[in-house]
Amino acid sequence: MRWTRAAGRGLLAAAVVLAGYAGLGPWSGERAAHAGERGPVTLVTAGDLTDYLDPVLDDWNRARPDEKATLVELPESADETRAQLVTGLRSGSDRFDVLNIDVAWTSEFAAAGWISPVDPGRFPLDDLLPPVVDTATFGGRLYAVPYVTNAGLLYYRSDVLEAEGEEPPRTWAELERLAKEVAPRHGLEGYAGQFLPYEGLTANATEAVRSAGGSLLVDEGAKVTADSAGTEEGLRFLADGVREGWIPEESLSWKEEESREAFQDGRLLFLRNWPYVYAVAGGEGSRVAGRFGAVPLPGPDGPGISVLGGSNLAVNANSRHPETAADLIAYLTSEPVQRRVLTEGSLPPVRASLYSDPELVRAFPYLPILRESVLAAEPRPKSPRYDQVSLVVQAVVHDAMAGRQSPRQAVERLARELGSIAGGG
Repeated sequence: MRWTRAAGRGLLAAAVVLAGYAGLGPWSGERAAHAGERGPVTLVTAGDLTDYLDPVLDDWNRARPDEKATLVELPESADETRAQLVTGLRSGSDRFDVLNIDVAWTSEFAAAGWISPVDPGRFPLDDLLPPVVDTATFGGRLYAVPYVTNAGLLYYRSDVLEAEGEEPPRTWAELERLAKEVAPRHGLEGYAGQFLPYEGLTANATEAVRSAGGSLLVDEGAKVTADSAGTEEGLRFLADGVREGWIPEESLSWKEEESREAFQDGRLLFLRNWPYVYAVAGGEGSRVAGRFGAVPLPGPDGPGISVLGGSNLAVNANSRHPETAADLIAYLTSEPVQRRVLTEGSLPPVRASLYSDPELVRAFPYLPILRESVLAAEPRPKSPRYDQVSLVVQAVVHDAMAGRQSPRQAVERLARELGSIAGGG
C-alpha cells in the first residue's frame, strides 16, 4: 500500500553523492555476461508526492548511461495504481520492468505469475528490519525486496495529558478511559483511525484483531481463522467505541488525510495513523505543533500490534532486461539511497541501521518509536486473492462499526465470506 507522504521535503539535507558511491561494483557489472538481459528499464510507482525519485534515478543514469532507468508515475490512489498494473500484467505487458508495489500485493502478484522470484543473495536482507522481509515472500521464495516500510502509531495530545497528570495509554482500557473522560473536558473527540471502507480500514481492523490474539487467515490464505474469540474482541473494541461515542461516528468516513486533519486542527485527543503525520502535524501552521507525541499502538493488556505498510520492489516476469531490473532494486535498497528515501522522500526506510543514526534521529524524533512498532508489527493477511480478502474485511468491519451487525455476527460473516474466497469461490 502506498500511504500518504509527508508534504514537507528536505527535512534533512542528504549528505550523499551517489555518483561516486563506493558500492557501485556489486550492482553494476558483475553479471555483464547476461548482456541480453541488460538494457534500459522502467520503474513504475504510485505518484511521487515529494519528487525525490527523479534525482535518485538521475544518479543511476549518470553511472549507467546504457541502462537508463525511466520513472513512470501512476495515480496516487493505491486502488487505481493496482488496477492499472493488473491490467497490464494480465496482458503480458513488458512496459514496466521494476514494480513498486504495496506489500500486501506481493502474494497475489507472485501467485499469478506476474513477478519473478529473485535471488536472496543479491540483496541486503540481513541489513533490513526483520519483519519487512516476510512481506516479500510467498510459497517459501523471495519474490520482491522491501523498499519502504510503515507501521501504525498512536498520536496523542501531550499538552492535554500533561495538564491532566496522565501518561499516554498502553492498553485499550486506558485509551477508552481517557477518550471518554479527558477528551470531553477539553472539547475534544476521543479517538479515531481510518474507518472508511477501503484498504486503511483493513489495516486498522487487522491491528485490532491481531492485538487481541485473533487472526483472519493463515497458511498464505489457505485456512480461515476468523471465527475466534480474539477476532471478536478486536471487532468489539472498534464497534463499542463508536456505539459509546468515544470514537466519533464521523470517522467512519475518514481516510488518512481526513483523520490527520482532524488531529492537526485540534479536534482529537488520540489518532491512529502512519509516521508521515509526525512531520506534517509538527509543521508550520499546525494547531498542535509542539503539543503532541507518538507511542506504539495499545492493545488489550499492553502494547498492541501494528500491521506493516509500505512497498516492495519486484521484477516484472515479462521484463526484457531482468538483470538490470534486479540491479536497480539493489541500488534502491542500498544504504545511501535508503537514507534519501527518508531525508528527501519523507518515507520510513527498511535499513535497520538508519533508525539509530544520531543525525537522523535528531531530524526525525519518531524513528526509535517507529522502529519499535515495526519490529512488533505483522503483515496483513497473505492471500493470492488479497484484493477480495480486503474488500470483505472492509465491508464487514464497517457494518459492525456502524451498528448494522453485532461483533459476533460480523465474525461469523467474516468466516463465511473468507471461506468462500479461500475455497476459490
